[in-house]
Amino acid sequence: MHPFIVLFIDLFFIMTGLNSQHMQDQFREQRDRMVELQILRRGITDASVLDAMRSVPRHEFVPAHFMDQAYGDHPLPIGEGQTISQPYIVALMTGVLELGPGDRVLEIGTGSGYQAAVLAEICDSVFSIELVPSLGRRARRVLGKLGYENVVVKIGDGYRGWPEKAPFDAIIVTCAPEDVPEPLEAQLTEGGKMVIPVGGTYTQELILLTRENGRLEEKDLIPVRFVPMKNADGGNY
Repeated sequence: MHPFIVLFIDLFFIMTGLNSQHMQDQFREQRDRMVELQILRRGITDASVLDAMRSVPRHEFVPAHFMDQAYGDHPLPIGEGQTISQPYIVALMTGVLELGPGDRVLEIGTGSGYQAAVLAEICDSVFSIELVPSLGRRARRVLGKLGYENVVVKIGDGYRGWPEKAPFDAIIVTCAPEDVPEPLEAQLTEGGKMVIPVGGTYTQELILLTRENGRLEEKDLIPVRFVPMKNADGGNY
């Protein structure tokens, strides 16, 4: 091969690598700003949550044409009528669970896989269920590419939870049923917490349930608007 061609190829790969590194640096700066302006300033100070939000490359979990909006203060569509939640809501829901490294977490509604990745930065074991096959498969690919080996994604109906893997120290639900599913309540360990949006299409409340002495104590958090929890036939729970 002609030496000038070799030189051109070498320069091409060098420039491609530099551009890629520049983009990663920009995304890292955007994550830092996201945490500072959207999360810390709204009162979330849990160090493990803040570190996770700084670490997970949110732009990898959104469609390519929304990548420049990945760190904005709003949800984004991910296809199939579903969304990736606003960063603050992800941080809030993660923080109220008060997670530690040894905890086993069940997520209902894998979606893009972003929330699962944030959980996986904190916990040893994350089990996530997604009803829509195409979203579940895509989330598996992205999580695998990024090295999140402690996340297991199952395609199925999340209303029933994952009894074979129960009990769970925490359950996080990212779609809204009209009432808290009883199967999920039953899979929560003593002392465990569940965060879940509950209500109809237009009026929902994010609530925190804590199992204490065999009973579930309920605390209202904030009004929210999530996509409805659906069943396999397309109806809402």
